[in-house]
Order: sequence, then C-alpha cells, then structure tokens
Amino acid sequence: MELIGSEEVSSSWWFLHTQLYASFLFLISIMIVMVSLFFSLLLYYLLKQKLWCNCEICDAYLTLSWSKQFDNLCDWFTHLLKKSPTNTIHIHVLGNTITANPDNVEYMLKTRFDNFPKGKPFSAILGDLLGRGIFNVDGEPWRFQKKMASLELDRSSIRSYALEIINQVIEHRLVPLLSSVAATKDQNVVVLDLQDVFRRFSFDSMCRFSFGLDPRCLELSLPLSEFAVAFDLASKLSAERAMTVSPLIWKIKRWLNLGSERKLKKAIKIIDILALEVIKQRRKMGFLTHKDLLSRFMITVNDDTYLRDIVISFLLAGRDTVASALTSFVWLLAKHPHVVSAVRIEADTIIGPNQNLKSFEQLRQLHYLQAAVYESMRLYPPIQFDSKFCEEDDVLPDGTFVKSGTRVTYHPYAMGRINEIWGPDCLEFKPERWLRDGVFYPENPFKYPVFQAGLRVCVGKEMALVELKSVALSLVRRFEIELVAVTPHRHVPRFSPGLTATFSGGLPVLGQNLKFEFHILNVSLNKDCI
Repeated sequence: MELIGSEEVSSSWWFLHTQLYASFLFLISIMIVMVSLFFSLLLYYLLKQKLWCNCEICDAYLTLSWSKQFDNLCDWFTHLLKKSPTNTIHIHVLGNTITANPDNVEYMLKTRFDNFPKGKPFSAILGDLLGRGIFNVDGEPWRFQKKMASLELDRSSIRSYALEIINQVIEHRLVPLLSSVAATKDQNVVVLDLQDVFRRFSFDSMCRFSFGLDPRCLELSLPLSEFAVAFDLASKLSAERAMTVSPLIWKIKRWLNLGSERKLKKAIKIIDILALEVIKQRRKMGFLTHKDLLSRFMITVNDDTYLRDIVISFLLAGRDTVASALTSFVWLLAKHPHVVSAVRIEADTIIGPNQNLKSFEQLRQLHYLQAAVYESMRLYPPIQFDSKFCEEDDVLPDGTFVKSGTRVTYHPYAMGRINEIWGPDCLEFKPERWLRDGVFYPENPFKYPVFQAGLRVCVGKEMALVELKSVALSLVRRFEIELVAVTPHRHVPRFSPGLTATFSGGLPVLGQNLKFEFHILNVSLNKDCI
C-alpha cells in the first residue's frame, strides 16, 4: 500500500509539473505572438508614413537637427512656413500638410468645412477623457452641442453669472494670494509659479461656472482636490498620446492596461465618479434654480454620461487656454511698461481711480485693453496649431494638393510672425495695430484664427475674454510688474509639449515691496512645442 501511494503522489506531481510547464510555454507563445504583431503593425505604420524620406525637412525633423538653431519646434515650423512661397509645407514622415496661409484657413474652416473634420485620429486621442463632448465630435453631435452652447452662452444672465464668479475669485482669492507674495521680504526665495497660479484660478472659476463646484485650488494651504489632481493628470496623459511615434503604441498600452494608460484609466474613473455624482445629486435637488452650465444643459439633455462629456469638454478648454493666454500676456506686459501705463490710464478713465470693475459695459469700453489682449494672443496663441483631416482628395487655394486621409494643420503661431499677413513689424508687440481712433477693430478671423473661425469659431470666446481681461486688469492696477532677466540673451519663451502653449519652467515669482519680479529661467525640459 505504501508503494502504491508513493507512485500516485509521484504521478500527480509529474502531471502537475507537466501542466504548469505547458501553461508557461503557452503564455510565452502568446507573448511572442503579441510582440511580433505589435512590431509588425508598427513597422507597417512607419513604412506607410514614409520614414525613409531623406528630404531636408524630414531629415531635420527625424534627427532633431532643427533644435541646434531653434528652441521650439513651433519656431522652426514658422521659419519653414515663412520660407515657402505659399506659406505651406508638407512633412512627409508625419503625413502632415502645415499652412500659415489665410486663404487656406478659410477654405478649411468655411468653404470646404465638411471635407475637413477633426477626424477619427484626433477623436481617438481625447476620446477616453472627452467622450462625445463638443471638442471631440463632428457632424450632427457637434452641431447639436454648438447650437445648445451658443444659445446658453449668448444669454446676458449667464454672462453676468460668469463675471460675478470671476470677480469673486479675483477679489477673495487671487489678489489676497498675490498680495501676500508681494509683501514677502525674503528676496532670494521663489514663492510661487505665476503660471501655476493662473491654472489654479482658471480651474476654480471654470468648475464653479461649469459644475457649480468649488475645488478651492487657489487656497495653497489646502491640498489639491481629488478631482483637480485627476483632471490635471488625465489632461496631461491624453496630450502625451498625440506625441507617440504611432497611435498603435498607446492603443496597445491601453489594451494591456500598462504604464501611462493605466494611470489615465484610473484618473478618468475618478473624474467620472465625481462628475456623475454631481449630476445625480443635481437631478435629486432640482436644477432649474441653478445658474451653472451643467444645470442649463440638464434642461435639454437627459443622458447623464453625455452631460458629463459636454461639461468636461468646456472645463478642459476653458482652464488651460485662459491660463496660457494670461501667462503670455503678463510676460509681455512685464517687458512693455508703456502698455501697462496705457491700460491703467484707460481703466482710471472708464472705471474710476481705485474703483473695481462693475459691469460688462465697462469691460467693453476698455478698447486699449482689448487690443493689448488680442495682440498678445497674436504673438502667443494658447493653441499654437490646430489640425483637421481631409476626407476626400482636395486642392487648397494656394494650389497644394491634399490626399484623402492627410492631416492638415493651420498654424496661428506662425501666422502671427509672417510679414505678408501682419506687416514688417509683425514681431513687435503693438496693441495700436488693433485700434482706429482709439476704438478696437477686429481683423479678418482667417488671418487671426486664435479662436478658430467660420463654423468652428469658439463658442466660449466671449467668456474667455472676460476672464482674461478681468484678471489682467486686476493685476496691472494693483501691482508693479518688473521683469528680471536671468538669461538676458533669451528673447522668447521655451515651451513644453502639450495641448496648449505652456512655458517650460513656468513663470516663478518673487515678492518685493508690492512688485512682482518675473524670473525667466533657462530651463531645458523639452524643446518641442507640440
């Protein structure tokens, strides 16, 4: 009996060992097949993108040799576009036609609008975060949201509500915070990053305007809310998808739930839980008496997930673009004190010395401030470029043939630096170019597509301008702005990669007798601006 028992144990152990070994070999085989498939698909994609192209432009892009002469990729593109007789170029290895020609921009955004949608490649990049939101869809879903948003944002009641929120956050959080910095006696310590402050300000005001929530990001003594942290991470990781060599890389990582895609999934889950809970509670409590954007959209939309997508899209667009525009504007003001003086004189005349802004009407009368803001965004647009995808073969007005499926990019950053569009003084910061007898006059939107143009014009344009002008006005009327150049040779900012233009290294601030000293640091994180 003992012998038979030993044989049974030995047999069972051998069987188990064989099964484990077979399972291990099977898993190894599966992994080999998956890795082979990944590299095969990647190779196919790279070959399809014509990575063998050795033209001067593609070679400079692939070898990064452009970085020897230019700090930012957007500045190199600007150089190439200015050299081109048509202000249009094609990057073969990217399958990307890039233009700074206003006629081409009008053709894409108006004349042949339906042939240049955002396209599935773009929608896939932001799809997990924005879902079916207005900035991530085409066709009827886009038209529905555009109409709904336009109707709501054009109401005087919601504009007054927005101005009320902005003024509250300025007076009760932003100004006290910056005043405490300006009163700091230790001149050797960087107290805070002004770019980060603007991002926090925009997030606070946009959350209150969009959701009726107050994340209190500007209260630096408190930790950032879970929603704010998750939103920031999800935005960053979604933007990184656009910078991969091939979309196959992030798609496979998402499928396997690895690395950045795993973090993105967790962040979006937090956003979803909190956003859907807010919607659920709002439905229970009733939303007709609330003034925020979510409550207004709830009157028309019954799908809670769709509501989440719509409001998150506005939150993403409103936060980062305004923060970017404010950072660039204050940086330019610090370098042009005569513009600061002109803004102050105008404000004292219209609003009154030591008086706070009270209404939209007062803001509309500040023509020089409006001109200065527009001029700042001409040189440093928050969105440096925007892309569409050509559905059917087409020919742009400048004669450029565009094959179906080609990514076509118009480049506001470059357009602001082209003599033929803005004149020989295009590199100068001159608010006066927007004024006629002291009155602000807008330019052709297709030569200034900072807010897009045509049918795609930004529905939140006026809200963004109100926020931008209100914050800038509060700063220049309360504080002296002084630029301290740590690197005197640097005349332009260096940008970090992302969906919006972001100063690499931020805009650190020191306090000194009610003065802001802006140290433009010589930080080299990444020289790409996309």
